[in-house]
Amino acid sequence: MNKFKKIAVIGKYPSLVESEDFHAQLIQLIHHLSQKNLEVIIEEKTQKKINLNQFKSLSLKDIGPKVDVAIIVGGDGTMLGVARMLVDSQIPLIGVNRGRFGFLADLNIDSMLAGIDTILEGNFVKDDRMLIDTKIIRANRVIYESLSLNDVVIKSGLKLIELEVVIDGNFVHTQRSDGIIVSTPTGTTAYALSAGGPILHPNLDAISIVPISPHTLSNRPIAVSGESEIVIKIIHMDEAYASIDGQIKFPLDLRDRIEIKKAKQSISILHPKNYCYFEMLRNKLNWG
Repeated sequence: MNKFKKIAVIGKYPSLVESEDFHAQLIQLIHHLSQKNLEVIIEEKTQKKINLNQFKSLSLKDIGPKVDVAIIVGGDGTMLGVARMLVDSQIPLIGVNRGRFGFLADLNIDSMLAGIDTILEGNFVKDDRMLIDTKIIRANRVIYESLSLNDVVIKSGLKLIELEVVIDGNFVHTQRSDGIIVSTPTGTTAYALSAGGPILHPNLDAISIVPISPHTLSNRPIAVSGESEIVIKIIHMDEAYASIDGQIKFPLDLRDRIEIKKAKQSISILHPKNYCYFEMLRNKLNWG
C-alpha cells in the first residue's frame, strides 16, 4: 500500500534561474504525480517560476508538516539547503539531479518519472544521514548555531589561521593552515575529499576532521566517533569565517570557540531499490 499520499515538489532552491526545458520537466513531473491521484504541493518560489497556480503552494519552511515526502529537483546544493530547512519535519527526501555530480540527488532527470514511481510504490532503500550541530560561542554566549548535512569549514582569509583542536576534552594539537573541515560521512565526498580527506560510508557513525593546506605536512586528516564533541579555538587570525555546507558564512572573531557535535536530528533519503553506494562512487569519481 502506498503510504505517500501528499507530495511536495521543490525546484532548484533558493535560485530558480533555469531553462525553459527545466521548467517543462518540473511541470511534467507535477502533472504525472497528480494523474496518479496524489496530492501535490509546490514550494512557492518554484510555483512562481512555472505558473501552475491550480496547485496548492506553501513556503519551504511551512511545507514539511503538510506532506509525506519531498521531491527535490536540482543538485546536491539544493538538497543540502532543503534538508536543513525540512529536518524538523522528519519527512524523507527524493533527489532528482540537475547538477554535475549528484552524490545526494541521484535520480537522473531524464528517467525521473520511472524512478519516482518505483519509490512511491514502496520499492526503495531508505538512507539515513547524520547531521552535525555547530555552535559559535563568544563571551560565554551562543551567538550562532546551525545544522550541517555536509560540513562546517573554519576558513582563513588571505593569511594562515592558527587553531587549537580539542576532542572530548582532550587536547589534540594546534595547527597553522588555511583552515579546517569538520565533516559528516555525507560531506566526505565534498570539500573534505578535495582537501585530501577519507571517504566515510554514510552508515558509519563517525566525523572526519581535515586540515586545509596545513603548514606542517605531518598534520593529517583523522576520523573520530560520531559521539565525540569537537571544540575549535582560534589562536591567531587576521580574518576568518565559518561556512555551513558551503552556503552560509558567519564571520569569526579571536574570542570565538566553535563547538561541533552530532545533531539529534537526521534526514532520510529514498533511493530506488537497486541503489548501490559503491556504484554511485564509481560513476561519480570515474573509478575503474
